[in-house]
Amino acid sequence: MTTGVHSIEFVVRRRPGLKVDEIVPILDGRSLLDLIDRFEIDSGMKPAGGAYGGLIPAYLRHKSFDEHFLGAPFPGLSPKTAVLSCECGEVGCWPLMTRIIPTGSLVVWDAFEQIYRETRDYTKFGPFLFDRTQYDQALQALCAQITTTEDP
Repeated sequence: MTTGVHSIEFVVRRRPGLKVDEIVPILDGRSLLDLIDRFEIDSGMKPAGGAYGGLIPAYLRHKSFDEHFLGAPFPGLSPKTAVLSCECGEVGCWPLMTRIIPTGSLVVWDAFEQIYRETRDYTKFGPFLFDRTQYDQALQALCAQITTTEDP
């Protein structure tokens, strides 16, 4: 992907193999799961491909998702923000972390890392720049969808 401005949406879908919903970021119409899998495979990383899953709202009740996706650090793991969890559903098991920097006109995702593989080089993955207005609208849609999904 280029470093121009990207579009983002947050899709809530049923996690394959589990009976819970997950949040998967979609960048320019492509799943972040697919993008990171392709990057890791092309970079010769092992394990690579299929190790990640979306974030499971039922497992992340410690903060709101608008705070989370605006760069709130993940307690106990990293000063960065988890944007994907492990394929098992647990963020602490195998997270993809990134620094999220909101500004007046942009939101930037950069400095990706896999915290359990410190020697991996993700410098060529991203940065991803998002128009702040479009990003905020995507977050509002996500929060509305999560609230609706959780209502009895």
